[in-house]
Amino acid sequence: MGARVAVAGASGYAGGELLRLLAGHPGLDIAAVAAGASAGKTVGELHPHLAGLPAVGELTLQTPDRVEFAACDLAFLALPAGQSAAVASAIPGSVKIVDLGPDFRLADPSAWERHYPGTHAGRWVTGLPELPGARPAIRTASRVAAPGCYATAAMLALVPLAAAGLTDPADVVVVAASGTSGAGRSLRTDLLGSEVMGSASAYAAGGVHRHTPEIEQALAEATARGQAGDVDVQPVPAVRVSFTPVLAPMSRGILATCTAKLTSPAVTTGELRQAIADSYRGEPFITLLPVGSWPATASVSGSNGVHIQAAADERAGRAVIVVAIDNLGKGAAGQAIQDANLMLGLPETAGLTAIGVAP
Repeated sequence: MGARVAVAGASGYAGGELLRLLAGHPGLDIAAVAAGASAGKTVGELHPHLAGLPAVGELTLQTPDRVEFAACDLAFLALPAGQSAAVASAIPGSVKIVDLGPDFRLADPSAWERHYPGTHAGRWVTGLPELPGARPAIRTASRVAAPGCYATAAMLALVPLAAAGLTDPADVVVVAASGTSGAGRSLRTDLLGSEVMGSASAYAAGGVHRHTPEIEQALAEATARGQAGDVDVQPVPAVRVSFTPVLAPMSRGILATCTAKLTSPAVTTGELRQAIADSYRGEPFITLLPVGSWPATASVSGSNGVHIQAAADERAGRAVIVVAIDNLGKGAAGQAIQDANLMLGLPETAGLTAIGVAP
């Protein structure tokens, strides 16, 4: 018997990926699944790829208010914005929670109000273990907020260089392409196959995307700490991120191209790569690619892996960092399980892989 977990929001893409990964997890057992409008249906009906696993496919979804969370060790909340706070408030404090939604990601109420409706619910521990100082905090936390998929990719690209003082956090540009699963499973005309196939389109441009303040928050905190492992907190620096998301004609994956002004024209590609290598040395899911090799979403598809590459654009005076992740893996369900493993004292890599599915 493993630790008992519940999944609220099990009908969506992130919820389905959670169930797929949990089905093969050696230390976690699915005790309950929940969703709103899909309550009464089985997992197999909603996620046919799981129908062949009786222990998972035959589970019937309940509404969140009917789930006996008290009988679980941990609950995953894969709910839309504004819904996690209400569900979390009804879960006993003895039950650990990993929230895949945005309700508890931001410390600044004004940042929340700029991007989300409703009342700011506060901030939980940020569930990105590879950030400086994050892993010990996650291990001891009972409440963890996994960052958004775009934010995860951008944070992993930008934080090591900002923390090392090689880039200026006040001059950052991120352009990231995501597969359609990142938009959720609700029926929308702009996500129909006929609309998406053969087309890439920008959206939520001009600083309005909801993941922008998450990226800025992480950069501010990393720069204030200084180098990884430096606990002397300095005044929070000015941080400005211009983020443009792009919808790409693929089902899953994120390719984030991030640029930041170099703090000195003398900074080289070798120094950028060394800072990344130092920051992520020993990390089981992050691969710094060889010089000249650039990330591709297909290489990390279906995994919790991260591929990263960097170069100094000496003529423009900017660092260029490219990261590929699976938006449903490291960007959502995989990262949530990584957090849960830490919170429950399990091996961090349990039930996860950095190896993508190809072709």
